[in-house]
Parts: sequence; structure tokens; C-alpha cells
Amino acid sequence: MDPPNLSFIGIVDFSQEAKWIYMTPSVYDLLGYEPGELIGRPSLELVHPDEFTTVKRIHHDTIVKDKAAVLLYLRMKHKIHSRGYILCGISRTVVHNVLVGSVSFANPTKAMHNASTAQEIEIVSPTSPNFQAKRWHDPPVSPPRPPSLRLPTLSSVNSWNTRLSPGSASESDSDESSPTPELQRQDSFQFSHLPNQSLRTLFILDRFTEKGTIMYCSNDCLVTTLSAIGRPFFDYVHESDEGTVKKWIETVKGWGVNELGQPSDGGFGYGCFTLLAKGRDSSQRVADPVEPRHRIGRHRASRHARDSGRASRIPDRTHAGSSLTLPPMEGQSPEILVDAIFSAHSDGLMVVLRRSENA
Repeated sequence: MDPPNLSFIGIVDFSQEAKWIYMTPSVYDLLGYEPGELIGRPSLELVHPDEFTTVKRIHHDTIVKDKAAVLLYLRMKHKIHSRGYILCGISRTVVHNVLVGSVSFANPTKAMHNASTAQEIEIVSPTSPNFQAKRWHDPPVSPPRPPSLRLPTLSSVNSWNTRLSPGSASESDSDESSPTPELQRQDSFQFSHLPNQSLRTLFILDRFTEKGTIMYCSNDCLVTTLSAIGRPFFDYVHESDEGTVKKWIETVKGWGVNELGQPSDGGFGYGCFTLLAKGRDSSQRVADPVEPRHRIGRHRASRHARDSGRASRIPDRTHAGSSLTLPPMEGQSPEILVDAIFSAHSDGLMVVLRRSENA
């Protein structure tokens, strides 16, 4: 039986090593590591040696093409040696000066839906051919280009990746008898720390609170980070859009449930709404049902109390913070029309925002 589909949220930097900046505690359930064991270390250390060079190039191309809502299937090393390498699905979105996303077990049950909502899919591991997605009339030799699955009344999503070339899938021809990681990593593809990309902001929300409490904010491009942490996300949503945005989030939460009814990943949803840069008091509204706090196994349940606080801790802003800071504002909160990408994961909800091109 396949393991239940879990996911953890991760953030890496723009260096060629793709160093971990932040991750949520479910990394333990997937790969056996505590977050503290990986923060500051290269994420590419965990990649299968046969796939290392390809993944490194994909990391570079994802950033320089400013991609969003793209999927990658590869193998990652489990801490317990006997468990070997785990086939994982990686979601990735460039957010100004960091690469954000999630890591989950590559589960065929979820693959079709996740592929239908992604902007692009890349297959690296030769053990994952069933995760490719094609449109019916694509020629057999053409790269997979999944269609977009959108929520009602959502804005156009194709423009998120206007700088990328058509999606492609690449596969390794090598088998499990691979060279040593040291030899494989002596590749000729090298690059310096890459520059900042377009202005986007990531919010990580507590998916188990009715108000969507903000646990993390990646920069000050749209709102002031230190003011946002701990506030309800709906404080920053215009009152006229609150009901619609809530329905979008509940829909994405419904997608982000695994076969055991536990919180997991579930693809991407896209929307457009008015953001209030200074926020408002959204507390005067009817309370809504709270999603059950399903947890995975005895070990996970016992860890939740101490892990939930650690998951919401803000990482060192010298790594994740943007150099951009909004000037002090007075009077009514400025209104900004924003495009949004929503995605649900085991430890939280990710919302990526940018100023709308329709503004």
C-alpha cells in the first residue's frame, strides 16, 4: 500500500546550492529530518545523484524565467538509509528573492488533479513516467503541457509564466547503479547567486483556523511583514471580496486532503481580489466551521503542540526579507488589485500575490 500523501512547505534561496531557508515540521513525516537539521544546508544534497545535474539546471531556469505554479518529479534521500530515495512531487513558485513550494510523496491518486492545475510539469526521475500529463491532441513526441483548471470567476493564469518557454519533461537514462554523489556533483554547470525577480509576496496561513492566521510573510512588497504576522489573512482582503476569497480557500482546502481524510497537498487555485495594504478589522463576521485537525500517526499527534509554534516562526529576515519596504501610510488603507495563487499543504496554506496585470 502506498503511504498516505503528505506534504511540507519549503523555501530555498537563489544560490546554486538552493539552500533551505524555511520548512514546516511535516518534513519529518516525509524524509525523517527535523527542520533544524536542514535549515541553511543545500537542498540539492537530498537529490538522487543521477538527477543532481538536471535538477540544478531546472533550479536555475525556474528562477531566471520567473516561473510560478510548476511541478517537478524527482527522488529525494530519506534520513533512514534503508528507506533509500523517495519519489517526490515538488511544487515551485518564484517569489521575488526566494523559491517557495512544497514537497510531497508522488502519489498517482493526486497526480491527475495536481497536473491539471499546474502551469508546467517536468519529469526528472525515470521511475515516474505515469506523472506526465498531455492534452488529447498533443503529438506523441511533444512535451507535456497541462491545461489550466480554474475556479469560477478567476483571472487569467497564463501570464504568471510569461517568461518561460513551453514546458518540457526530461528523463534520466541511468538506473539505480549510479556514480557516487561526489563524482556526480562535479558538474560544469555553475552560477552565482541569482538576482531578485518580479515583485511577489508569499503568505503562509494556518489552515486550521477559521480566520487564516498569517504565520509567515516573505517580504514587504505589498504589506508590512511585521504587522502582518499573527493577523487574520482576511484583514487584508477587501470586505466586498471576503466571501469570494473564503470560498476559494475552502475549495483549495477540499482539494488538499489525502485518501485518509488528512490535510495534504491538492494543486493550485487562481484568483484576483482587492488587497488592503494596511489591513482592516475583519473580526466582525459570522464564525465558520473549522477544518478538523487530522494528524498522521501517534508520533505526529504527539509532536503537534511543540511543532506548531516552530512552524510559524519567522526565519531570519536577512535571508527571506525583501529590500523593499513600503513607506508609512496614513488614512484609509490603500487598495491594490492582486492576482493570487492558492495551494493547500499538510502544515498550512500558501498564498502567492502580485499586483494584477489587469489593474
